[in-house]
Amino acid sequence: MSPFSILLIGIAMSTDAFAAAVGKGAAMQRPRFPQALRAGLIFGAIEAITPVIGWLLGHAAARYITAWDHWIAFGVLGLLGLHMIWNGFRPDSDDDGQAIRHHGFWGLAATGLGTSIDAMAVGVSLAFLDAPIAVVAAVIGLCTLVMVTTGIMLGRVLGALAGKRAEILGGVIMIAIGSVILHEHLSGAA
Repeated sequence: MSPFSILLIGIAMSTDAFAAAVGKGAAMQRPRFPQALRAGLIFGAIEAITPVIGWLLGHAAARYITAWDHWIAFGVLGLLGLHMIWNGFRPDSDDDGQAIRHHGFWGLAATGLGTSIDAMAVGVSLAFLDAPIAVVAAVIGLCTLVMVTTGIMLGRVLGALAGKRAEILGGVIMIAIGSVILHEHLSGAA
């Protein structure tokens, strides 16, 4: 897996966290940098841990399905991308607006966990590719730290519209990465 692909995964995995951070930043009363950095650290740590958990689960099952690994990675990343795009076009519900009001550690951690489920699924697919999970997890965590900190600070200015667009872009990136993985494996096998 190339460094550029790893960076794209990191960016794609952090877009839903960015969308949530923009919403949180819009709901906060004049968020300051320490508040934004704290949220970024919480989200980043969770986003870095979840792909490792997924990788461990996928690695345990990898030896049973190595002949299909590229198709599984393509399918998982494609479905995640479609789900992110769908969420990007879906209007927010009142429940989401209520959740934005919680800015304490547990509220941020719950939101971070909710936005990191896709990173766990990516970790599962990376186990089939024998990717360097420590590097990928660190890049995902750092990208999320930067994106969430930035999202909180820009939240009041950008509003929910930019967050939705970021999630759509992240979904497109995930589908593209899955397609590249499939193409690389099918081209190499021919």
